[in-house]
Formats: sequence, C-alpha cells, structure tokens
Amino acid sequence: MRAVVFDCDGVLVDSEPLSEGAWASVLGLHGYTPAPGDYEATRGMSSADTEAYFSQLVELPPGTDLIAEVNVLLQDLFATDLEAFPDAVETVRTLAAEGIPLAVASSSMRVNLDLKLDMFDLMRYFDVTVAGDEVARGKPAPDLFATAAAGLNVAGADCLAIDDTEVGADAAVVAGMRTVRLARYGELSARHPTISILDADLILHWLGIR
Repeated sequence: MRAVVFDCDGVLVDSEPLSEGAWASVLGLHGYTPAPGDYEATRGMSSADTEAYFSQLVELPPGTDLIAEVNVLLQDLFATDLEAFPDAVETVRTLAAEGIPLAVASSSMRVNLDLKLDMFDLMRYFDVTVAGDEVARGKPAPDLFATAAAGLNVAGADCLAIDDTEVGADAAVVAGMRTVRLARYGELSARHPTISILDADLILHWLGIR
C-alpha cells in the first residue's frame, strides 16, 4: 500500500504569513522585534519549540504564555485572512478519490490544525492527522511523520511525504519516507527534491499508480 503524508502550513493552507504576523505582534508587546533570521530559524517548528526559541531572546515576566497570546491573534486572523492553496485542495480530493491513504503531519497545535482543515472541508479526506502538541519531539525529529505512518498502518518506506520546510523534509527522511520539498516561492532545497506546485497526476506517477 502507498500513502501520502502532507504538512499543513505552506502546503495545504497559506498560514505561515499569518503565524509570523501573530508572533511579531505578541513579541512586539514584549519589546522584541523579530528579525528575518528568526522566522527562518523557527520555520516548521512546533509552537513549543518556537516559544522556547524566542524565550532565549526576550526577557519575559514570570508566567508569560506566549503560545496562548499568539493563538488568540492567530485564530482571529484565520477567520478573516486564511486561504487554502487551490492546487492542494484539488490534489487532496483527487488522491482521496483514487483511494490513496492520506495523512497530515503538522507542527500546528491540534486546535489550530483542526480549525484550518475544517475551514476548507479538508478534514474528511484524511485518514490520520497528527498535531505538533501530540508528539514528544517536533520537526526535525521524525515523530510526527512516524506517528502518521503508524496511524495509516503503512511503513515509512511506503509513504511519500510533502513538506515546505527543510526541517520538515529532514524529519520525513529520518522517518524513512520518500520526501519532496514544496517550494511555492521559488527557493530550492540543497537536500531534497523540490517542486513548486502540487499535482495529483505527478504524485500518482511517483506512487507507481499511473
């Protein structure tokens, strides 16, 4: 059996700019302006790992919960500004119609992952979804992808993983998956095969189905 495991942010939905904006707003309230290098360093990380990164750079009052503050802003932004990538929606629907087992392995927290998938009626196409707050280690550790494969009852070697970040693609490789980096804005990967758009026919070809 062949399966496909997708990341969510940057692959299925265009949420990364919203996430960066929410983190920038919250950190600004605490006196810190993120630099471009901060976004690059945390791209693909779980909320917990992102909070840990910025906590080393910002002097925060005791009891500060950056994740909770970010989530309040982020969920408001989802309601008004979140968009799904049309190629992703079409690809997911086509693969599901072909009977391909599908999973999501996302660094997002469960509450945010469900919100994003439900907004675009995508949840019903996935047999398994795994969120960043449901595994012990975030990307680049393999936990998210390994858990997704286990939920599908498919070996990692029988999965094709699609992630838009280097840390995510690295994690999928460690989980034993064939891995493709989705670079929507033209950046090439030195470590992973790279595509710029999702195409169901190409994925089915990679899976040996067409």
